[in-house]
Amino acid sequence: MDGALNSDNSRKTYHVLVVDDDPAMRRMVTSYFAEHDVSVTAATGRLELNRHLAESLPSLIILDLRLGREDGLDLLREIRSSSDVPVIITTGHRLEEIDRVVGLELGADDYVTKPFGLRELLARVRAVLRRQELNGLTRMREPQRGGYKFSGWRLDSLSRRLVSPDGASVTLTKSEHALLVAFLDAPQRPLGREQLLQATRVQGDIFDRSIDVQVLRLRRKLETDASTPRIIRTERGVGYVFAVPVERY
Repeated sequence: MDGALNSDNSRKTYHVLVVDDDPAMRRMVTSYFAEHDVSVTAATGRLELNRHLAESLPSLIILDLRLGREDGLDLLREIRSSSDVPVIITTGHRLEEIDRVVGLELGADDYVTKPFGLRELLARVRAVLRRQELNGLTRMREPQRGGYKFSGWRLDSLSRRLVSPDGASVTLTKSEHALLVAFLDAPQRPLGREQLLQATRVQGDIFDRSIDVQVLRLRRKLETDASTPRIIRTERGVGYVFAVPVERY
């Protein structure tokens, strides 16, 4: 079955878009995926990526962060500005920790470090798509929620629109929204980094300091003074606590 990610009786088909400026890497990944019945196309950079996205939205994008003169993180920002399509980022041969942290914070769903095994890459693609599908089923089964109010702020959970006390709209990345909802669902209760990692869909093998980066960025948007936070406070030895009352509507 063309595009089937599972070799069982699954009828779900997927299409993967590989964005990499290395022709050998593109050939290797597309050939391997095709051999395993995964529908896949390739792009070398921004122009081809935008052309493919204009034609149809893929099920998942594999995005290299080093694209010659182009910055993969900039492309990730552009993708996330208009779409929640799952994205797996690939980083260079060196352990570029900051790139991975920023990529995850911008909304990437997972990462692999070059050189990587094609079997591992395919497994991660399957895992991300499986999680995406399960999350979609869960949202369908759950009653739709309205939103949250806290300290004059309002978050509409359906539109992901955050409004400040003075009425200004504040843009949230995908991971910032997930992190804020995790806090709002458990107000005034200490949450550990592992809980927050799971809530933001960051894989468990990612160093937990990526959560500190995300919390800092969220504080800068919510707090009057991020250096002395009043809303999201650090709980020593545990993690963080959303310190103000939350009202659901």
